Amino acid sequence: MSPTILVAGATGNTGRSATETLSKLIQAPDSPLHNHRILALTRSADSPAAQHLAVLPGVEVIEQNWVEITSEWLQTHHVVRAFIASQSKVSHFAEESTFHLALLNAGVKYVVRISTGAAFARANATAYNARGHWAIEALLSAPEFKALHWTSLQPNAFCTFWFSPAVEFIKEYRTTGRADSVLRLMVPKDCAVGVIDPAEVGVVAAHLLVQEDTTKHTGRRYVLNGPEDISGENIVQMIERTIGVTVQNVRYGDLSALDAFLEKGHMGSGNSRNVIWSIRRAAETAWEFKAPPTSKEVLELAAPKRTPQQMLGSLLE
Repeated sequence: MSPTILVAGATGNTGRSATETLSKLIQAPDSPLHNHRILALTRSADSPAAQHLAVLPGVEVIEQNWVEITSEWLQTHHVVRAFIASQSKVSHFAEESTFHLALLNAGVKYVVRISTGAAFARANATAYNARGHWAIEALLSAPEFKALHWTSLQPNAFCTFWFSPAVEFIKEYRTTGRADSVLRLMVPKDCAVGVIDPAEVGVVAAHLLVQEDTTKHTGRRYVLNGPEDISGENIVQMIERTIGVTVQNVRYGDLSALDAFLEKGHMGSGNSRNVIWSIRRAAETAWEFKAPPTSKEVLELAAPKRTPQQMLGSLLE
């Protein structure tokens, strides 16, 4: 069996583009990994996204929950490199650390993981998920994990999260012809953030995974920002250019949608409300801290290019 690049969460917002880009890169005549295959994991092989990936050159799609993967499973499938973008659940650290331990014990050589923004991933982060990402990076930095090369990507705010109220407002206007409903933006009026398309994060991950020598990238945390910063006021201006009328009622820094999401996630989960609600602080942290510039290694590999206007256009398609 050919050596394998494993993509956990292949149909997710970063995993899909990572898989698509890997397929293109390993097909190149000069690719050092031209003899590798890509094993794309999904929860449903019948989904449109999974079926799209299944026809790509060098890609095999299988149904497999990555949290159940063992070192024996990895060895059976000849996995030598891996990609992981885990969800921000309370069980995040336990599940992802178990995954990395399986990689280590199976002799996997390199893993690229998606972290959270550089401003968040620290030991004293109020949001539990941010501390979890810091803890995973600390774990991978331990001497016991020296044999497993790793890179952690720290993207700024994803456009899908930042622009969702704008997308909903525009779609409602196109249906009703009314622009007088309340636009609730999570970002403050004057807070400029370098939002990024998740697909471009996946592209960077793929370029890292095909590096012949991963030594220069191991133990590194790479920052990713979009090419342009955008504020709440800028988002309103984008909406007005799109629909051609003035937005009449805007509430900046409004976290009501996030509160509703957290409430829904807490109901019947058995998890601490105090822990779950700490994720609210992640949005507030984004307002308070300016993200570092995009890492030069990212700019050299696959610099993010999609502008906020292009991102909004794609989300409206």
